[in-house]
Amino acid sequence: MGENRLMQTWVVDRPGSIDGSPLIRIERELPKPGPGQVRVAISCCGVCRTDLHLAEGDLAPKRRQVTPGHEVVGRVAALGDGAARFEVGDRVGVAWLGRTDGSCRFCRRGAENLCTDPTFTGWDVDGGYADACLVDESYAYAVPDGLEDEAAAPLLCAGIIGYRALTRADVPPGGRLGIYGFGGSAHLTAQLALAQGLRVHVLTRGEHNQQLARELGCDSVGGAADTPPERLDGAIMFAPAGELVPVALRALDRGGTVAMAGIWSSDIPALDYAETLFQERRLVSVTASTREDGETFLALAGRLGVRATTVGYPMASALDAMRDLKHGRFGGAAVLHNS
Repeated sequence: MGENRLMQTWVVDRPGSIDGSPLIRIERELPKPGPGQVRVAISCCGVCRTDLHLAEGDLAPKRRQVTPGHEVVGRVAALGDGAARFEVGDRVGVAWLGRTDGSCRFCRRGAENLCTDPTFTGWDVDGGYADACLVDESYAYAVPDGLEDEAAAPLLCAGIIGYRALTRADVPPGGRLGIYGFGGSAHLTAQLALAQGLRVHVLTRGEHNQQLARELGCDSVGGAADTPPERLDGAIMFAPAGELVPVALRALDRGGTVAMAGIWSSDIPALDYAETLFQERRLVSVTASTREDGETFLALAGRLGVRATTVGYPMASALDAMRDLKHGRFGGAAVLHNS
């Protein structure tokens, strides 16, 4: 008998509240890899808050019925013409950055995360809420040995973006970091910061998230709008809550930085200059990541023992996982499985 040429995949049908059914599961033909691409048979895919923003319409879909998901782990199943970096059967990861043009002014200076014509997995092109997906082999990652598929999946976006946000927050060695929101990305970033000798103060809502922060050994845990016990050298805003930006800025010491890690945020209220920005406090954003960020973070995660706290769901239960994410019903990261 020949190979089954059909697969199951979730698509964003009509963006709206995740408590409805903005995603539907349909059957499609297996995608054929083009030049330089590989087809990945997906083992699992992490559930990122960006997927939730896409499903609910906060992040407008780039095309109709796109498949979400950009924390993909699987095995190479087919090679396109000229693809030679991996062999069939190799374990690979697929992340948010799917392609850059390589020629714009930002790519030429090494800032490919700011490319003017990028392609993003699960937004421009179909992602990992499916049996299979395609990836340009130059943008795939070799998954480190010693990591199970479920543990590796959240590293491919939550971990990489958290790492970039930590660098943007510019906390000095031995300094004090505030983390606002404590989901899939934040709990990985906290581990990295603690391993590097930073003091970490977590400000978040939700009993599950607060408990996870305590278990990881963070120096303090409080409510989202609470004042940390000491002035912060830097802070990362993982919660997509613009109203918390002035709160975080007021918590900074002189010269501190708040880095906004999300692709979307609710509106930021008017800022009082003297209270929030004077004394060289800074507010910066984080835009995607580079492949160098990904390689550096994965190497650090392996060396420092950064591990994702995960909750597994069958791929058929993607809507349940996204609803649980929205309503804070678990700590850590949700991961969808095809087995």
